[in-house]
Amino acid sequence: MLDAKPQDEHRWLQQLIGDWTYESSCSPDKPEEVSTGTESFRPIGDFWVVGESTGEMPGGDEALMRITLGFDPAKGRFVGTWVGSMMPMLWTYEGSLDADRKILTLESEGPSFSGDGTTSKYRDILEIKSPTERLFYSKVLGADGNWNQFMMARYTRR
Repeated sequence: MLDAKPQDEHRWLQQLIGDWTYESSCSPDKPEEVSTGTESFRPIGDFWVVGESTGEMPGGDEALMRITLGFDPAKGRFVGTWVGSMMPMLWTYEGSLDADRKILTLESEGPSFSGDGTTSKYRDILEIKSPTERLFYSKVLGADGNWNQFMMARYTRR
């Protein structure tokens, strides 16, 4: 591992590096609420990137979030984590790029929206629209087998 070389997937992540602003909407069970904030992605060597976000939650509370992303050649999958100041859960990711190399789908499992102690499967999707614009949206797998979107954020490079 000490002689590992960056692969195309590691280089793909490098396009996230920089400073961004975002506007997001999240409405799993109530009228749509919009929040705004900033995000800065920095490299950790050639293999990892970390994004640090700050913003305002609906209702005015400050939100702090961190995401780490890398690629594990042994698994052949993207890997990462996400934490946010609004919840006590460390989300872990595994995912892959689509054939056009524009959409990274990250899969995870965590508490369901029902609040009954069960878990649900989630997908966080990062879509590159251009060098200055990207989307990030979240979906949850419903009991009917369909993926239901509950959050979407649009990022613009500063």
